[in-house]
Amino acid sequence: MKINAGEIRVGMLLEHKNDLWQVLKTQHVKPGKGGAFAQIEMKSLNKNTKLNERFRSSESVEKARLEESVYNFLYDDENNYIFMEPKSFEQIEIKKDIVGEKGKLLTENLEVTVNFYNEAPVLIELPNQVTCKIETTDAALKGQTVSSSYKPAVLNNGLNIQVPPFIETGDEVIVDTRTLEYIKKI
Repeated sequence: MKINAGEIRVGMLLEHKNDLWQVLKTQHVKPGKGGAFAQIEMKSLNKNTKLNERFRSSESVEKARLEESVYNFLYDDENNYIFMEPKSFEQIEIKKDIVGEKGKLLTENLEVTVNFYNEAPVLIELPNQVTCKIETTDAALKGQTVSSSYKPAVLNNGLNIQVPPFIETGDEVIVDTRTLEYIKKI
């Protein structure tokens, strides 16, 4: 499906130069002289390389057609995450390097959306928010202002995030899966 260069957004998958690219950053520029353009930073899903490309606003690019299906996370082994389709109970394996760092947020029976390109899984989308438990965190320092001070914390899944000073070891918090940031305490 052809889209205008001005419609490119972060997270989209594009077909460009005979490869599949995920958009990491976009910047739309309107210089004082000349036509507007979009500066796009992309990562190849197949070769794991990055590319900075400049598209004129009048250019069109090919957006990849993806098939979406809902799956439940079952378990992981050395190299793969195993998911199950809830209606047919069909199981699929997705390599850990496709899922990346967000794989640590997967919990048993978590419902995710798996995107397929030519019947091969290329991307998974987690729910926007998940609940995690604080494994360890530093003690709050007295005299620091609440608005600007955050302290490091380690979640029960091994991820490191920044949390406000009132969060203590053992608290349950909600984490944004897109940015891996603290949202609120439960």
